[in-house]
Amino acid sequence: MSAVPDTVLSVSDLNRRARLLLEGDFGDCWVEGELSGVSRPASGHVYFTLKDERAQLRCALFRNRARFVAAPLNNGDRVKLRGKVSLFEPRGDFQMIVDAVQAAGAGDLLAALERLKHQLAAQGVFANARALPFPPRRLVVMTSPSGAAIRDVLAVLAARWPLVEVNIVPVPVQGREAAPAMIRALALLNRQSQPGGRFDPSRDALLITRGGGSLEDLWAFNDEHLARAIFHSRLPVMSAVGHEVDTGLSDFAADTRAPTPSAAAEMLVPDQADLRRRLSLAGQRLAQAQQLRLQREGQRLDHLRARLRHPGERLAQQRQHLAQLEARLQRAMRARLDHARQRQQHLQARLNGIDPAGLLHQARLRQRQASERLFAAMPRQLERQRTRLEALARELQAVSPLAVLGRGYAIMEDEQGQVVRRASDAQPGQALTARLGEGRLAVEVKRRLKK
Repeated sequence: MSAVPDTVLSVSDLNRRARLLLEGDFGDCWVEGELSGVSRPASGHVYFTLKDERAQLRCALFRNRARFVAAPLNNGDRVKLRGKVSLFEPRGDFQMIVDAVQAAGAGDLLAALERLKHQLAAQGVFANARALPFPPRRLVVMTSPSGAAIRDVLAVLAARWPLVEVNIVPVPVQGREAAPAMIRALALLNRQSQPGGRFDPSRDALLITRGGGSLEDLWAFNDEHLARAIFHSRLPVMSAVGHEVDTGLSDFAADTRAPTPSAAAEMLVPDQADLRRRLSLAGQRLAQAQQLRLQREGQRLDHLRARLRHPGERLAQQRQHLAQLEARLQRAMRARLDHARQRQQHLQARLNGIDPAGLLHQARLRQRQASERLFAAMPRQLERQRTRLEALARELQAVSPLAVLGRGYAIMEDEQGQVVRRASDAQPGQALTARLGEGRLAVEVKRRLKK
Protein backbone atom coordinates (compact mmCIF):
# COMPACT_ATOMS: atom_id res chain seq x y z
CA MET A 1 0.00 0.00 0.00
CA SER A 2 1.49 3.37 -1.04
CA ALA A 3 2.05 6.08 1.54
CA VAL A 4 -0.18 9.19 1.60
CA PRO A 5 1.81 12.26 0.42
CA ASP A 6 2.32 15.20 2.74
CA THR A 7 0.48 17.63 0.43
CA VAL A 8 -3.06 16.69 -0.67
CA LEU A 9 -4.92 19.14 -2.93
CA SER A 10 -8.58 19.92 -2.48
CA VAL A 11 -10.86 19.76 -5.49
CA SER A 12 -11.05 23.57 -5.50
CA ASP A 13 -7.26 23.91 -5.48
CA LEU A 14 -6.88 21.39 -8.29
CA ASN A 15 -9.50 23.09 -10.48
CA ARG A 16 -8.00 26.51 -9.83
CA ARG A 17 -4.51 25.31 -10.79
CA ALA A 18 -5.90 23.68 -13.92
CA ARG A 19 -7.71 26.92 -14.88
CA LEU A 20 -4.58 29.02 -14.34
CA LEU A 21 -2.54 26.55 -16.36
CA LEU A 22 -5.01 26.59 -19.25
CA GLU A 23 -5.39 30.38 -19.26
CA GLY A 24 -1.62 30.85 -19.01
CA ASP A 25 -0.60 28.46 -21.78
CA PHE A 26 -3.34 29.33 -24.30
CA GLY A 27 -3.72 32.81 -25.75
CA ASP A 28 -6.51 34.00 -28.01
CA CYS A 29 -7.46 31.35 -30.55
CA TRP A 30 -10.05 30.86 -33.28
CA VAL A 31 -12.25 27.76 -33.41
CA GLU A 32 -14.74 26.80 -36.09
CA GLY A 33 -17.71 24.52 -35.61
CA GLU A 34 -21.50 24.13 -35.44
CA LEU A 35 -23.66 25.75 -32.75
CA SER A 36 -25.74 23.51 -30.52
CA GLY A 37 -27.78 23.99 -27.31
CA VAL A 38 -27.89 27.81 -27.52
CA SER A 39 -29.23 29.21 -24.22
CA ARG A 40 -30.02 32.87 -23.39
CA PRO A 41 -30.91 33.28 -19.67
CA ALA A 42 -32.23 36.54 -18.21
CA SER A 43 -28.71 37.59 -17.22
CA GLY A 44 -27.96 38.47 -20.86
CA HIS A 45 -25.14 35.91 -21.18
CA VAL A 46 -25.23 33.32 -23.98
CA TYR A 47 -24.22 29.70 -23.40
CA PHE A 48 -23.85 27.12 -26.18
CA THR A 49 -21.84 24.13 -27.42
CA LEU A 50 -19.54 24.22 -30.45
CA LYS A 51 -19.12 20.81 -32.06
CA ASP A 52 -17.78 18.99 -35.08
CA GLU A 53 -17.94 15.37 -36.18
CA ARG A 54 -15.67 14.04 -33.41
CA ALA A 55 -15.82 16.44 -30.39
CA GLN A 56 -17.67 19.25 -28.70
CA LEU A 57 -16.68 22.33 -26.66
CA ARG A 58 -18.72 24.24 -24.09
CA CYS A 59 -18.70 28.03 -24.70
CA ALA A 60 -19.78 31.14 -22.77
CA LEU A 61 -20.43 34.54 -24.39
CA PHE A 62 -20.88 37.07 -21.60
CA ARG A 63 -23.28 40.00 -21.83
CA ASN A 64 -20.64 42.73 -22.20
CA ARG A 65 -19.40 40.99 -25.39
CA ALA A 66 -22.74 39.60 -26.58
CA ARG A 67 -24.08 43.12 -27.26
CA PHE A 68 -21.41 43.56 -29.98
CA VAL A 69 -22.33 40.37 -31.84
CA ALA A 70 -24.48 41.30 -34.84
CA ALA A 71 -25.04 37.83 -36.29
CA PRO A 72 -27.81 35.77 -34.66
CA LEU A 73 -26.69 32.64 -32.83
CA ASN A 74 -29.02 29.79 -33.79
CA ASN A 75 -28.68 26.04 -33.37
CA GLY A 76 -27.09 24.53 -36.47
CA ASP A 77 -25.26 27.71 -37.53
CA ARG A 78 -21.64 27.24 -38.52
CA VAL A 79 -19.50 29.96 -36.95
CA LYS A 80 -15.96 30.95 -36.11
CA LEU A 81 -15.28 31.89 -32.49
CA ARG A 82 -12.44 33.84 -30.97
CA GLY A 83 -11.73 33.49 -27.26
CA LYS A 84 -9.65 32.08 -24.43
CA VAL A 85 -9.59 28.52 -23.13
CA SER A 86 -10.54 28.28 -19.46
CA LEU A 87 -12.09 26.03 -16.82
CA PHE A 88 -15.36 26.62 -14.94
CA GLU A 89 -14.14 25.75 -11.46
CA PRO A 90 -17.45 24.96 -9.64
CA ARG A 91 -18.23 22.12 -12.08
CA GLY A 92 -14.78 21.40 -13.47
CA ASP A 93 -16.05 22.04 -17.02
CA PHE A 94 -13.53 22.74 -19.75
CA GLN A 95 -14.88 25.74 -21.70
CA MET A 96 -14.07 28.62 -24.00
CA ILE A 97 -14.76 32.26 -23.03
CA VAL A 98 -15.87 33.82 -26.34
CA ASP A 99 -15.30 37.49 -27.18
CA ALA A 100 -16.05 37.50 -30.95
CA VAL A 101 -18.31 35.52 -33.29
CA GLN A 102 -18.23 35.33 -37.08
CA ALA A 103 -20.44 33.47 -39.48
CA ALA A 104 -18.26 30.89 -41.19
CA GLY A 105 -19.49 31.97 -44.63
CA ALA A 106 -18.72 35.67 -44.22
CA GLY A 107 -15.78 35.61 -41.91
CA ASP A 108 -13.68 38.46 -43.28
CA LEU A 109 -16.61 40.86 -43.54
CA LEU A 110 -17.84 40.15 -40.02
CA ALA A 111 -14.32 40.33 -38.65
CA ALA A 112 -13.91 43.78 -40.18
CA LEU A 113 -17.28 44.80 -38.72
CA GLU A 114 -16.21 43.53 -35.30
CA ARG A 115 -12.98 45.54 -35.48
CA LEU A 116 -14.91 48.63 -36.52
CA LYS A 117 -17.34 48.11 -33.67
CA HIS A 118 -14.52 47.95 -31.11
CA GLN A 119 -12.91 51.04 -32.65
CA LEU A 120 -16.12 53.10 -32.48
CA ALA A 121 -16.81 51.94 -28.94
CA ALA A 122 -13.31 53.00 -27.87
CA GLN A 123 -13.88 56.42 -29.46
CA GLY A 124 -17.14 56.92 -27.50
CA VAL A 125 -19.43 56.77 -30.55
CA PHE A 126 -21.68 54.35 -28.63
CA ALA A 127 -21.85 56.54 -25.50
CA ASN A 128 -25.07 58.39 -26.36
CA ALA A 129 -27.75 57.99 -23.71
CA ARG A 130 -29.94 61.09 -23.95
CA ALA A 131 -33.52 60.75 -22.78
CA LEU A 132 -36.05 61.18 -25.58
CA PRO A 133 -38.96 63.57 -24.90
CA PHE A 134 -42.01 61.61 -23.77
CA PRO A 135 -44.21 62.04 -25.61
CA PRO A 136 -42.50 64.03 -28.37
CA ARG A 137 -44.36 66.97 -29.85
CA ARG A 138 -43.14 66.04 -33.32
CA LEU A 139 -41.71 62.68 -34.44
CA VAL A 140 -39.45 62.49 -37.48
CA VAL A 141 -39.41 58.99 -38.99
CA MET A 142 -36.55 58.22 -41.36
CA THR A 143 -37.44 55.08 -43.32
CA SER A 144 -38.70 53.73 -46.63
CA PRO A 145 -42.14 55.24 -47.35
CA SER A 146 -43.34 51.96 -48.87
CA GLY A 147 -41.98 49.52 -46.30
CA ALA A 148 -43.89 47.59 -43.65
CA ALA A 149 -42.02 49.43 -40.87
CA ILE A 150 -43.70 52.81 -41.49
CA ARG A 151 -47.13 51.16 -41.62
CA ASP A 152 -46.52 49.45 -38.29
CA VAL A 153 -45.23 52.67 -36.70
CA LEU A 154 -48.17 54.78 -37.96
CA ALA A 155 -50.70 52.17 -36.87
CA VAL A 156 -49.31 52.00 -33.35
CA LEU A 157 -49.05 55.81 -33.08
CA ALA A 158 -52.63 56.28 -34.28
CA ALA A 159 -53.91 53.77 -31.75
CA ARG A 160 -51.83 54.97 -28.80
CA TRP A 161 -51.23 58.72 -29.27
CA PRO A 162 -52.76 60.40 -32.34
CA LEU A 163 -51.72 63.84 -31.02
CA VAL A 164 -48.11 63.41 -32.13
CA GLU A 165 -47.17 65.09 -35.40
CA VAL A 166 -45.36 62.64 -37.67
CA ASN A 167 -42.90 63.82 -40.34
CA ILE A 168 -41.72 61.08 -42.69
CA VAL A 169 -38.29 61.46 -44.27
CA PRO A 170 -38.20 58.98 -47.18
CA VAL A 171 -34.81 57.30 -47.63
CA PRO A 172 -33.64 53.99 -49.09
CA VAL A 173 -32.97 51.49 -46.31
CA GLN A 174 -30.83 48.94 -48.16
CA GLY A 175 -28.28 48.95 -50.94
CA ARG A 176 -25.30 51.17 -51.66
CA GLU A 177 -27.29 54.41 -51.66
CA ALA A 178 -28.99 53.79 -48.31
CA ALA A 179 -26.24 54.93 -45.95
CA PRO A 180 -25.29 58.12 -47.88
CA ALA A 181 -28.98 59.05 -48.24
CA MET A 182 -29.58 58.67 -44.49
CA ILE A 183 -26.43 60.68 -43.70
CA ARG A 184 -27.62 63.55 -45.94
CA ALA A 185 -31.08 63.44 -44.34
CA LEU A 186 -29.53 63.56 -40.86
CA ALA A 187 -27.42 66.59 -41.85
CA LEU A 188 -30.54 68.41 -43.14
CA LEU A 189 -32.55 67.59 -40.02
CA ASN A 190 -29.75 68.82 -37.76
CA ARG A 191 -29.52 72.10 -39.66
CA GLN A 192 -33.26 72.51 -39.11
CA SER A 193 -32.80 71.79 -35.38
CA GLN A 194 -30.56 74.86 -34.97
CA PRO A 195 -32.04 77.86 -33.08
CA GLY A 196 -34.82 79.31 -35.23
CA GLY A 197 -35.15 76.04 -37.19
CA ARG A 198 -38.14 73.80 -37.62
CA PHE A 199 -37.27 71.16 -35.05
CA ASP A 200 -36.63 71.53 -31.32
CA PRO A 201 -34.24 68.89 -29.85
CA SER A 202 -35.88 69.25 -26.43
CA ARG A 203 -39.38 68.45 -27.75
CA ASP A 204 -38.89 66.45 -30.95
CA ALA A 205 -37.37 63.02 -31.62
CA LEU A 206 -35.98 61.09 -34.59
CA LEU A 207 -36.78 57.43 -35.32
CA ILE A 208 -34.61 55.51 -37.80
CA THR A 209 -36.33 52.24 -38.69
CA ARG A 210 -36.89 49.46 -41.17
CA GLY A 211 -38.23 45.90 -41.11
CA GLY A 212 -36.28 42.68 -40.83
CA GLY A 213 -34.10 41.12 -43.48
CA SER A 214 -30.90 39.23 -44.14
CA LEU A 215 -27.47 40.39 -43.06
CA GLU A 216 -26.89 41.82 -46.55
CA ASP A 217 -30.23 43.68 -46.46
CA LEU A 218 -29.36 45.36 -43.12
CA TRP A 219 -25.71 46.05 -43.98
CA ALA A 220 -26.29 49.75 -44.65
CA PHE A 221 -26.95 50.26 -40.94
CA ASN A 222 -23.41 49.03 -40.20
CA ASP A 223 -21.88 51.99 -42.07
CA GLU A 224 -19.25 53.81 -40.00
CA HIS A 225 -20.19 57.27 -41.28
CA LEU A 226 -23.86 56.69 -40.56
CA ALA A 227 -23.01 55.65 -36.99
CA ARG A 228 -20.94 58.82 -36.51
CA ALA A 229 -23.73 60.97 -37.99
CA ILE A 230 -26.22 59.44 -35.54
CA PHE A 231 -23.80 60.05 -32.67
CA HIS A 232 -23.46 63.77 -33.59
CA SER A 233 -27.19 64.32 -34.17
CA ARG A 234 -28.72 67.21 -32.25
CA LEU A 235 -32.09 65.50 -32.35
CA PRO A 236 -32.27 62.53 -29.95
CA VAL A 237 -32.33 59.33 -31.99
CA MET A 238 -34.09 56.00 -31.52
CA SER A 239 -33.00 53.11 -33.76
CA ALA A 240 -35.34 50.20 -34.58
CA VAL A 241 -33.80 48.16 -37.36
CA GLY A 242 -34.95 44.63 -38.20
CA HIS A 243 -36.05 42.15 -35.58
CA GLU A 244 -34.89 41.80 -31.99
CA VAL A 245 -31.87 39.67 -32.92
CA ASP A 246 -30.70 42.17 -35.56
CA THR A 247 -28.20 44.62 -34.11
CA GLY A 248 -26.20 47.08 -36.24
CA LEU A 249 -23.85 49.95 -35.56
CA SER A 250 -26.77 52.39 -35.83
CA ASP A 251 -28.40 50.69 -32.81
CA PHE A 252 -25.30 51.19 -30.69
CA ALA A 253 -24.78 54.81 -31.81
CA ALA A 254 -28.40 55.84 -31.14
CA ASP A 255 -29.60 57.18 -27.78
CA THR A 256 -32.14 54.37 -27.49
CA ARG A 257 -32.68 51.07 -29.32
CA ALA A 258 -36.01 49.34 -29.88
CA PRO A 259 -36.23 45.67 -30.92
CA THR A 260 -38.85 46.30 -33.66
CA PRO A 261 -40.56 49.26 -35.36
CA SER A 262 -43.81 48.56 -33.49
CA ALA A 263 -41.96 48.40 -30.19
CA ALA A 264 -40.28 51.73 -31.01
CA ALA A 265 -43.67 53.41 -31.47
CA GLU A 266 -44.84 51.94 -28.16
CA MET A 267 -41.71 53.23 -26.40
CA LEU A 268 -42.02 56.73 -27.90
CA VAL A 269 -45.60 57.60 -26.91
CA PRO A 270 -47.96 56.72 -24.08
CA ASP A 271 -51.11 54.64 -24.52
CA GLN A 272 -54.12 56.92 -24.64
CA ALA A 273 -56.43 54.13 -23.47
CA ASP A 274 -54.19 53.55 -20.47
CA LEU A 275 -54.05 57.29 -19.81
CA ARG A 276 -57.84 57.48 -20.00
CA ARG A 277 -58.12 54.68 -17.48
CA ARG A 278 -55.59 56.34 -15.24
CA LEU A 279 -57.32 59.71 -15.67
CA SER A 280 -60.65 58.12 -14.83
CA LEU A 281 -59.20 56.50 -11.72
CA ALA A 282 -57.54 59.79 -10.77
CA GLY A 283 -60.88 61.59 -11.25
CA GLN A 284 -62.61 59.06 -9.04
CA ARG A 285 -59.94 59.40 -6.38
CA LEU A 286 -60.14 63.19 -6.66
CA ALA A 287 -63.92 63.11 -6.26
CA GLN A 288 -63.62 60.82 -3.25
CA ALA A 289 -60.90 62.98 -1.73
CA GLN A 290 -63.00 66.10 -2.38
CA GLN A 291 -66.03 64.52 -0.74
CA LEU A 292 -63.97 63.46 2.26
CA ARG A 293 -62.43 66.93 2.47
CA LEU A 294 -65.87 68.55 2.38
CA GLN A 295 -67.10 66.22 5.11
CA ARG A 296 -64.10 66.97 7.31
CA GLU A 297 -64.40 70.70 6.75
CA GLY A 298 -68.16 70.56 7.45
CA GLN A 299 -67.51 68.72 10.69
CA ARG A 300 -64.82 71.24 11.60
CA LEU A 301 -67.22 74.10 10.82
CA ASP A 302 -69.88 72.57 13.08
CA HIS A 303 -67.31 72.24 15.86
CA LEU A 304 -66.20 75.86 15.48
CA ARG A 305 -69.80 77.05 15.33
CA ALA A 306 -70.51 75.23 18.59
CA ARG A 307 -67.53 76.94 20.19
CA LEU A 308 -68.46 80.40 18.86
CA ARG A 309 -70.40 82.62 21.39
CA HIS A 310 -72.04 86.05 21.23
CA PRO A 311 -69.76 88.95 22.28
CA GLY A 312 -72.37 90.15 24.83
CA GLU A 313 -72.24 86.74 26.52
CA ARG A 314 -68.49 86.92 26.58
CA LEU A 315 -68.59 90.44 28.12
CA ALA A 316 -71.12 89.31 30.76
CA GLN A 317 -68.76 86.47 31.70
CA GLN A 318 -65.89 88.93 32.00
CA ARG A 319 -67.97 91.27 34.19
CA GLN A 320 -68.93 88.41 36.45
CA HIS A 321 -65.32 87.30 36.70
CA LEU A 322 -64.22 90.87 37.47
CA ALA A 323 -66.86 91.18 40.24
CA GLN A 324 -65.63 87.90 41.75
CA LEU A 325 -62.03 89.13 41.70
CA GLU A 326 -63.06 92.45 43.32
CA ALA A 327 -64.93 90.61 46.11
CA ARG A 328 -61.93 88.33 46.71
CA LEU A 329 -59.64 91.38 46.89
CA GLN A 330 -61.86 93.14 49.46
CA ARG A 331 -62.04 89.99 51.59
CA ALA A 332 -58.29 89.61 51.45
CA MET A 333 -57.73 93.25 52.43
CA ARG A 334 -60.10 92.98 55.42
CA ALA A 335 -58.44 89.75 56.58
CA ARG A 336 -55.00 91.37 56.28
CA LEU A 337 -56.08 94.41 58.31
CA ASP A 338 -57.70 92.24 61.00
CA HIS A 339 -54.52 90.16 61.32
CA ALA A 340 -52.34 93.28 61.58
CA ARG A 341 -54.66 94.79 64.20
CA GLN A 342 -54.58 91.61 66.31
CA ARG A 343 -50.79 91.45 66.16
CA GLN A 344 -50.52 95.11 67.23
CA GLN A 345 -52.82 94.49 70.18
CA HIS A 346 -50.77 91.43 71.22
CA LEU A 347 -47.52 93.38 71.09
CA GLN A 348 -49.06 96.26 73.04
CA ALA A 349 -50.23 93.87 75.74
CA ARG A 350 -46.76 92.38 76.01
CA LEU A 351 -45.24 95.86 76.23
CA ASN A 352 -47.69 96.93 78.92
CA GLY A 353 -46.83 93.81 80.98
CA ILE A 354 -43.13 94.76 81.11
CA ASP A 355 -41.81 97.13 84.03
CA PRO A 356 -38.40 98.68 83.09
CA ALA A 357 -37.71 99.79 86.68
CA GLY A 358 -38.30 96.33 88.08
CA LEU A 359 -36.09 94.79 85.38
CA LEU A 360 -33.31 97.25 86.19
CA HIS A 361 -33.55 96.47 89.96
CA GLN A 362 -33.34 92.75 89.27
CA ALA A 363 -30.31 93.25 86.99
CA ARG A 364 -28.53 95.25 89.78
CA LEU A 365 -29.21 92.48 92.29
CA ARG A 366 -27.78 89.88 89.94
CA GLN A 367 -24.70 92.03 89.33
CA ARG A 368 -24.06 92.54 93.07
CA GLN A 369 -24.41 88.84 93.80
CA ALA A 370 -22.02 87.99 90.98
CA SER A 371 -19.45 90.50 92.33
CA GLU A 372 -19.70 89.00 95.83
CA ARG A 373 -19.17 85.50 94.47
CA LEU A 374 -16.20 86.71 92.43
CA PHE A 375 -14.43 88.38 95.37
CA ALA A 376 -15.05 85.32 97.54
CA ALA A 377 -13.70 82.93 94.88
CA MET A 378 -10.48 84.84 94.12
CA PRO A 379 -8.58 84.03 97.43
CA ARG A 380 -9.56 80.38 97.22
CA GLN A 381 -8.40 80.15 93.61
CA LEU A 382 -5.07 81.87 94.47
CA GLU A 383 -4.47 79.45 97.37
CA ARG A 384 -5.15 76.45 95.14
CA GLN A 385 -2.75 77.73 92.47
CA ARG A 386 -0.01 78.47 95.08
CA THR A 387 -0.29 74.96 96.53
CA ARG A 388 -0.09 73.42 93.05
CA LEU A 389 2.99 75.56 92.18
CA GLU A 390 4.85 74.44 95.31
CA ALA A 391 4.14 70.79 94.51
CA LEU A 392 5.48 71.23 90.96
CA ALA A 393 8.62 72.96 92.31
CA ARG A 394 9.33 70.05 94.65
CA GLU A 395 8.91 67.58 91.76
CA LEU A 396 11.24 69.64 89.59
CA GLN A 397 13.84 69.89 92.36
CA ALA A 398 13.80 66.13 92.80
CA VAL A 399 14.77 65.49 89.16
CA SER A 400 17.04 68.54 88.67
CA PRO A 401 20.75 67.84 87.93
CA LEU A 402 21.63 70.75 90.25
CA ALA A 403 20.34 68.76 93.20
CA VAL A 404 22.77 65.98 92.32
CA LEU A 405 25.59 68.51 92.06
CA GLY A 406 24.66 69.78 95.50
CA ARG A 407 25.53 66.39 96.93
CA GLY A 408 29.20 66.77 95.80
CA TYR A 409 29.10 65.64 92.22
CA ALA A 410 30.55 67.61 89.26
CA ILE A 411 29.87 67.73 85.51
CA MET A 412 32.94 67.84 83.27
CA GLU A 413 32.70 69.77 79.97
CA ASP A 414 35.28 70.25 77.17
CA GLU A 415 36.07 73.49 75.33
CA GLN A 416 33.01 73.06 73.12
CA GLY A 417 30.66 72.62 76.09
CA GLN A 418 30.25 68.88 75.43
CA VAL A 419 29.85 66.69 78.55
CA VAL A 420 32.78 64.31 79.08
CA ARG A 421 31.28 60.96 80.18
CA ARG A 422 34.33 58.66 79.85
CA ALA A 423 38.01 59.11 80.72
CA SER A 424 38.89 57.99 77.24
CA ASP A 425 37.05 61.09 75.87
CA ALA A 426 39.75 63.40 77.41
CA GLN A 427 43.44 63.73 76.56
CA PRO A 428 46.38 64.60 78.96
CA GLY A 429 46.90 68.36 78.96
CA GLN A 430 43.32 69.06 77.80
CA ALA A 431 41.54 71.94 79.54
CA LEU A 432 38.11 71.06 81.00
CA THR A 433 35.46 72.91 82.99
CA ALA A 434 33.96 71.33 86.11
CA ARG A 435 30.43 72.46 86.96
CA LEU A 436 29.75 72.13 90.76
CA GLY A 437 26.67 72.59 92.85
CA GLU A 438 27.75 76.21 93.26
CA GLY A 439 30.15 77.70 90.69
CA ARG A 440 32.63 76.25 88.17
CA LEU A 441 36.28 75.21 88.12
CA ALA A 442 38.85 75.30 85.28
CA VAL A 443 40.91 72.11 85.42
CA GLU A 444 43.64 70.44 83.32
CA VAL A 445 43.92 66.73 82.69
CA LYS A 446 47.26 65.38 83.94
CA ARG A 447 46.74 61.74 83.12
CA ARG A 448 43.98 59.21 82.62
CA LEU A 449 43.34 56.45 85.15
CA LYS A 450 41.74 53.14 84.31
CA LYS A 451 39.68 53.16 87.53
